[in-house]
Amino acid sequence: MSITHLVTHSGGFHADELLSSVVLTRLFPAAKLIRSRDPEWISPGAERIVYDVGRAYDPAKGIFDHHQRPNPLREDGQPYSSFGLIWNHFGHDYLRALEMPEADVESLHRAFDQGFVLPIDLMDNGALEPSVAGPLAGMTLPVLLETLKPTFDERGPDLDDRAFLRALDVARTFVEAAVRGKAAKRRAQAIVLAAIESAGTSRILELPMGMPFRAAIEKSGADHLLFVIHPRDNDWALTTIRKSGDTFESRADLPEAWAGLTDAALEAACGVAGARFCHNARFIAVASTREAVLCMAERAVAEVS
Repeated sequence: MSITHLVTHSGGFHADELLSSVVLTRLFPAAKLIRSRDPEWISPGAERIVYDVGRAYDPAKGIFDHHQRPNPLREDGQPYSSFGLIWNHFGHDYLRALEMPEADVESLHRAFDQGFVLPIDLMDNGALEPSVAGPLAGMTLPVLLETLKPTFDERGPDLDDRAFLRALDVARTFVEAAVRGKAAKRRAQAIVLAAIESAGTSRILELPMGMPFRAAIEKSGADHLLFVIHPRDNDWALTTIRKSGDTFESRADLPEAWAGLTDAALEAACGVAGARFCHNARFIAVASTREAVLCMAERAVAEVS
């Protein structure tokens, strides 16, 4: 397969498209990685693979999204994320690229799918709580860092020392990101608390940008709030408010009738011109303008009430 471009969405990223990129960049090292929401890029095209965006799943055309309705499911009915779709179609070749013994490829593919890929799929789709997904997949930070040690049958001078130094860079990235993240949450808290005061008794909280908000909402005791809206680069987002940090369960979900719909279909379902997207799991929707997203939020509140 002659692939010149690997295309996923721009903006914030999640584990599924990031891990998909790990697989695809190994298999197609000469391909250029593009992060975009431009319709010309996220549509099927010759010599490209599009994943976690594009609103279609068609391996023959090289497009691997899971946000559309109906969404792609495993044989047992569990939902795929883009990582699961990419692993399903490219995982065997990825294992061969890592020089795994051919006799072991199928069993390794299946084991990695169940123990590593599936929890990512389920968490991305809101079907598994984050507090469960990490331990289930062996992805707690201490375990992950120890996987960077040499395997039992690797031999060589200073092998442990070289592995330690490689792991040190990974560990430093996590530690420094955690510190920066905690500092950012403190800055966000002040912004969110001010926005809560401005919102008064409204069940909709408007923020000036995307930011962590749940902890500040809990601290303020603003139990009446159900939804949050904020601008993004070129549109507006409407999100639910989780009941806690360890669950995907929200105070209120977006309407069932909106799930997985986009553009004209979503506009018809919610009656709002400018409605653009609603996730299958009903925790986020997108609209083209503030007026449109505010109208969607008001209609979501009305349905809950």
